[in-house]
This record gives sequence, C-alpha cells and structure tokens, in this order.
Amino acid sequence: MSIIGTLLKNRRAGEAGLAWNLPALAAPRTLLLSSPAFADGAPIPFEHAGKRIGGSEASPPLSWSTVPEGAVELLLVMEDIDVPMGKPFVHLVALAGPALTALAAGALNLATAPGGVCLLKSTMGRGYLGPSPIKGHGPHRYVFQLFALAAPAAHGASAVDASPRAPLGAVRGPVLARGRLTGTYER
Repeated sequence: MSIIGTLLKNRRAGEAGLAWNLPALAAPRTLLLSSPAFADGAPIPFEHAGKRIGGSEASPPLSWSTVPEGAVELLLVMEDIDVPMGKPFVHLVALAGPALTALAAGALNLATAPGGVCLLKSTMGRGYLGPSPIKGHGPHRYVFQLFALAAPAAHGASAVDASPRAPLGAVRGPVLARGRLTGTYER
C-alpha cells in the first residue's frame, strides 16, 4: 500500500462539486446512459485505465437512450469524485450532436474522435483521461454525466482551450434531459 494513498485515505472531493449538481445543468433524469464494458457501480476494465498505470487509456464504449426533441447538443462530462482535492477531477468534457446515440471504445480519445464530437479541455489535456488513482487510496468513483442541451454550448478555439469547468458554467438555456453512469477503479 502506498504511504501517500494511506495518508490521504479520508480526503475526497465528494459529489457536491459534480457538474450534475450545478443549477444550470439541472434537468429530469430521463437519459439512460450505459456501457457494455461495465455496469453502473461496477469496476471500469483495466484497458480503459490511464497510461500512467499501464492501461491503454481508451475511452469505454457508451450508449444512451433517445435524446428528447428540441435538443441541439449533448454535453458529456466524466469526473472522479474521490480524488483527494477540493473539487472532482475532470477527466473528460466533450460536445456532440443530438443525433448521436453511442460512442465506440476509444471514440473520446483525441486521435480517434469521430466527426461531430468536439473534445474540450479536461484537467490535464484534451480528450479522455483514464482512471489512475493514487495507489492505496481506496476505490474511486468515476461519474459519466450526459446532458441534452436546448441551446449550443460555446464552440471555437476559446471553448476548446478554456478551463474544464468553463463550459459547464456557460450553458445557456434549459437542459432537457440528463443521465449518469458510475464506474469504479482502485489500485
């Protein structure tokens, strides 16, 4: 067990800082977000873990139920709520068209993102950053959150390079629906 992980064992960001809890992103939970790689609350497979710990850092495949009429964009966010910091660690922020209903494994990686998917800045770079928690810190929960937006979020170079929380606070107009999926990872 890692000494650092042991010392920080009781320090966790918590769920309060999740994008899910931002007033601007409130909506009915009517989107069913799932992955064939792991069930809600189950461990994320090693192949989707971060390169820093030996994983391939390929984003897991994701799919979701039909987006409500009137949605013009989807916002997908992945956050680690068990990181020993003041706020959850943002592993992914992406925008996609409302006609999209699934993403293949690796589709959220910068080099392999399909057309129509815009990968914004996360806490460390752009695109999917796989789980790589501190060894010995205990299980970490990684929350994938999908929001169906009634108005487009900011685009362009300034949005791509903005801080990871900037697009979350810049959502204008109602969020029509949302869904979430939680995976775990421990070292």
